[in-house]
Amino acid sequence: MKKAILARKLGMTQVFNEDGELIPVTVLEAGPCVVTQLKTKENDGYDAVQVGFVDEVEKVKTKDGQGKKSVAHRHGVNKAEKGHFDKAGVSPRKFVREFRFENSGDYKIAQEIKADIFAAGDKVDATAITKGHGFESAIKRFGQHRGPMAHGSKFHRHQGSNGTSSTPSRVFKGKGMPGHMGSVQATVQNLQVVRVDADQNLLLVRGAVPGSKKALVTIKESVKA
Repeated sequence: MKKAILARKLGMTQVFNEDGELIPVTVLEAGPCVVTQLKTKENDGYDAVQVGFVDEVEKVKTKDGQGKKSVAHRHGVNKAEKGHFDKAGVSPRKFVREFRFENSGDYKIAQEIKADIFAAGDKVDATAITKGHGFESAIKRFGQHRGPMAHGSKFHRHQGSNGTSSTPSRVFKGKGMPGHMGSVQATVQNLQVVRVDADQNLLLVRGAVPGSKKALVTIKESVKA
């Protein structure tokens, strides 16, 4: 891996390419990210680039002696985190991630990484936390068939037989059962970059990307391109 960036999912839309083909795309606010630390084999046992994304700023409502309200801004990080960012000479960031670049030695502390590291036609892998669905039935979770919907059936949305009667008298591991669905890390590979807007830090990626709106998405150079 030689290039990657942190992004925020803004939603989906559709655009036309040069041939007039309508393409569904996911719009990502990619960067700008800033290098907050460089890890080396000598100091840390491996080479990596640590980057930060989104300024961590909190709005705090205060009152003066006369009871007038005002809004003050402060960085929502603890003392240790603030010291880490101050050492790098950058403002505190909300998201911090590491990338093991093959060319990590080419990066410098406080260097900005923008959306223009990618170009139209590049293949990327997108990683994010999927939408959470809470507790779902086996029909919703695994696509199992329902039973008859007649009044006398009494078997409409149950997951079916769980185990045999005498042999082996147990439920096999991996049996599709109701349970928690979603809210797990997922990666979609080989997505094509359709358009790059460096001025607004936008990446338009063909197809769907995991996660809900405003979710943090990691965009990496595809490993199978």
